[in-house]
Amino acid sequence: MKQLENLLSKETSPYLLQHANNPVAWQSWNDSILKFAKDNNKLLLISIGYSACHWCHVMEHECFENKEVANLMNENFINIKVDREEHPDVDHIYMNALQIMTGHGGWPLNIIALPDGRPVWGATYLPTKKWMGSLYQLRDLFNQAPEQMEDYANKLSSGIKQLNTIVKATPSENLFQKTYLQQITTSWEDKFDWENGGFKGAPKFMMPNNLLFLLEYASSEKNTTLLDFVEKSLLKMAQRGVYDTLGGGFSRYTVDEKWHIPHFEKMLYDNAQLIELYSNAYAFFKVKKFKQVVEESINFIQRKLTHPKGYFFSALDADSLTISNQKEEGAFYCWTKKELQEILNDDFEIFAAYYNVNTTGLWEHNKYVLFQTESNDTIAQKFNITTNELQIKIQHSKNKLFKIREKRTAPDLDDKGLTSWNSLMIKAYAKAYQVFQKEEYLNAATKATQFITDNLLDENYNLLRSYKNNIKSCLEDYALFIEALIELYQSNYDDKYLLLAEKLTKIVKSKFYDEESGLFYYTAKEVKLIQRSIETQDNVIPSSNSVMAKNLFYLGKYFLCQEWVKTSEIMLSTILPNITDYYSGYSNWLSLYLKLANPFYEIVIAGENTKKEVKKIQQHFLPNKIIALSTSNLKLTNNKSSNNLSIFACRENYCNKPQNDINEVISMLQNEV
Repeated sequence: MKQLENLLSKETSPYLLQHANNPVAWQSWNDSILKFAKDNNKLLLISIGYSACHWCHVMEHECFENKEVANLMNENFINIKVDREEHPDVDHIYMNALQIMTGHGGWPLNIIALPDGRPVWGATYLPTKKWMGSLYQLRDLFNQAPEQMEDYANKLSSGIKQLNTIVKATPSENLFQKTYLQQITTSWEDKFDWENGGFKGAPKFMMPNNLLFLLEYASSEKNTTLLDFVEKSLLKMAQRGVYDTLGGGFSRYTVDEKWHIPHFEKMLYDNAQLIELYSNAYAFFKVKKFKQVVEESINFIQRKLTHPKGYFFSALDADSLTISNQKEEGAFYCWTKKELQEILNDDFEIFAAYYNVNTTGLWEHNKYVLFQTESNDTIAQKFNITTNELQIKIQHSKNKLFKIREKRTAPDLDDKGLTSWNSLMIKAYAKAYQVFQKEEYLNAATKATQFITDNLLDENYNLLRSYKNNIKSCLEDYALFIEALIELYQSNYDDKYLLLAEKLTKIVKSKFYDEESGLFYYTAKEVKLIQRSIETQDNVIPSSNSVMAKNLFYLGKYFLCQEWVKTSEIMLSTILPNITDYYSGYSNWLSLYLKLANPFYEIVIAGENTKKEVKKIQQHFLPNKIIALSTSNLKLTNNKSSNNLSIFACRENYCNKPQNDINEVISMLQNEV
């Protein structure tokens, strides 16, 4: 067998490039290296992570930079490094395997597999001795009793296959009832953190899709208890350490349940969804803080995560360099008391009270995470100043600190341009434009969309997943891009976005649809993996099937395609038996359920000043509708024209008498339950 060398220097992924100088003979995931393993009957060691993963960095330092460990790995395994953000399909399969084997998951995800790719062992982070001990045992078992590994691989593969055994529902009339959602939300309340907002437990993730569904449901039912919970959750998240009060944008999660101490990596997908969520929340609650969060977070995206060509980068690392040139988690974002005193001088005392430069905000290495726990009124009263004077002082101090922080060594940037995550950001910009009517937001959305169509979409409407390489798209990429196109149409009413969404949906149906389950595979027919998975559970990012189900629902309305609406309903019906007590894993499905259980309207605006009138409705939180302009060449808009302002409010294309007052239509949508 030829001696392999580390080939990661030839890759474009920042995560893979981080490992390019390891003594481990890392290979990238590709067909040729998989064939090489089979031809030479060598075990695969598949290590999966991402560039902003703190524990991935720790394991690299402790294990993969160690020559003794590398020799053990190189002599006995074909070692493959995988960026989970480039290959979520590979990550899905092996994460499912790990969860079956151990009951938990996480990254780095380390899998030992037979030469044909079937997994037999898995773990996340392991210190050096445990890692080496495990590898010795696996080497010996493969050499001395390979039939035991083969038997276990067969059983595990059967278990993974069972995860995708889904029974397609049969169509049923009157299946979607509001009482079901009442039962769900009442039961879900046991998981709410009524004191701190969000959901109980730590580490604590923001789960924007959960909160968006609860906002949709609570607003439709006029449920003040739930509305208060959502508003409180959003305020707490915006005030506490999970939000970067100096530079805008959110960290991925906090290690505690009070949102105080973040895990400092900043992900595009989190911030995109949170910008959308806070835009919707501002449209409903009209809380100034929510508008501030949107504006500051968008400024962060523009400064740190936007390429001049218009697409968006993926993430900023949690770790950064200290003054002593050592990598340390949160170094870029935290402050010592001495630093703050020297910079702020006379304003330090007020700033320290406002942002908990005290035992509450003290983290580690005598550094502080800045977050607010007391109200502006309380702090202003304490220092005998007005709230306006307080805000001026705090903003002045923040500006000072921000300028100094920008001179620090920034966290490493993951500069991948991923279709799916870019689509989330396009949708966020489109929603922010609708609510705040800032043209720059719409321009950013259209520019990023143009970048994808120019660089990641071929003439046959096949998408690529990542800019800079030729990795084929997964269902997630198609689903989220289609979703973004639908939102973009509802921002500027350019037909081309809906027409492209329609074409891409036809591609998805032909390449990903599974007749047996009535759902979509995560990978296309031509992608060869040990198994094809079907993703149904919503996570921090909604599942690709739940997104596609909503896409089919909306596009079915726009193009009067009842088949697509029916497919959407069957998909939801198929998933319903899985929604037992893990409601957070199905919130995007529940959002679709809400639209099927409650009256849902197709609004067509015709006549004079349609663009002016539609802006009025865009600024309200009205999730129970889609909007089209009569100038659009869509089946929905056929025979809905007028010289004078006419607003058609339709359900399944059966329309009420046209109205000429947009405010009456808004009122109807707000009060329809």
